[in-house]
Amino acid sequence: MIKLTTPLDLDTVKKLKAGDQVRLNGVIYTGRDAAHKRLVEAYEAGEKLPVDLKDQVIYYVGPCPAKPGKVIGAAGPTTSGRMDRYAPLTIAKMGLRGMIGKGLRSQEVIEAIKQHGAVYFLAVGGAGALLSQRIKKAEVVAYEDLGAEAIYRLEVEDFPVVVGIDCHGNDIYQEGIKKYKVG
Repeated sequence: MIKLTTPLDLDTVKKLKAGDQVRLNGVIYTGRDAAHKRLVEAYEAGEKLPVDLKDQVIYYVGPCPAKPGKVIGAAGPTTSGRMDRYAPLTIAKMGLRGMIGKGLRSQEVIEAIKQHGAVYFLAVGGAGALLSQRIKKAEVVAYEDLGAEAIYRLEVEDFPVVVGIDCHGNDIYQEGIKKYKVG
């Protein structure tokens, strides 16, 4: 088990290997399709971005509303492939160091991960209620009009993830296919 505190620097990311179990601590940001679209449009228009993503981690999640007395509602990962059109730019130009989600990534994203020293973490789908217990503080920091798809600043403690794709391009999904391929 590897414990990491955000933000993540390149030296830390270089030590991670596909399949490593990690517990994240510190601040992570949320972002889904609509937020990524706005971020990229703002960047391309030369506008000031609402958050500095350099060395940060984005969690692909649209959290449910918090119940009374809770910090946040269920917060399970969404399918990462929906952000693949935006990820290479957020990695290369905005300095994004890590992403948390579920599912496969495109070859373009994998190449950006390798070229710029990023990491793709996997969170367990269907475990949103359990994952939300690791979120100690949540506040909307941009695009409030998007509701659950707004960008949140989350403070997490021992947030459980697995390295899905390391900065060398090793992909846990592809390794699993090779390992269990029949014939």
